[in-house]
Amino acid sequence: MTKKPPGSSDVSISDLVERVSLEIRRMGAHSVMMSQVIADRFGLHTTDLECLDLINMRGKTTAGELAQATGLTSGAMTALLDRLERAGYITRVHDSADRRRITIQVREEAIEPIKTVYAPIGERMGALWSSFTADELKTIAQFLERSTDLGVVCIEQIRKETASKPVSRRRPRVNRRAIT
Repeated sequence: MTKKPPGSSDVSISDLVERVSLEIRRMGAHSVMMSQVIADRFGLHTTDLECLDLINMRGKTTAGELAQATGLTSGAMTALLDRLERAGYITRVHDSADRRRITIQVREEAIEPIKTVYAPIGERMGALWSSFTADELKTIAQFLERSTDLGVVCIEQIRKETASKPVSRRRPRVNRRAIT
């Protein structure tokens, strides 16, 4: 017998978990597509746009912290930050207490055009989210935070597994005779 959630007689927990899984995947796919459209508009790589957002959310960060949060290698992170710096979106600042430590910060004036594109989306999402109760929003926030934290752990695990196992980058061979 499948466990039913409290107050529900026709939907099982496993059915709801499956629904949540599918909706998270759908949201993730659409988020990637939106990022690509906006990144294209500003001549950025999608990963660059998302890392720029992470830097903006953190206020300031280091390359190492950002690499750890994203799962990118230090070399890939350096190249990404070089691109963002050349484009004028970020600055690297020497820490006044430790000159060897460099923090990365967004240049607010440079990201204003990007914020302008996201503003109407944020307003519409804010209106939607405001239709939920405070308790529902607390649950949603907890769900998203815990899911994201677990995702970061999974990224690190996959990265470690990938480093220990060489992966073939070849595409599967297509049997053209079978295609008619």
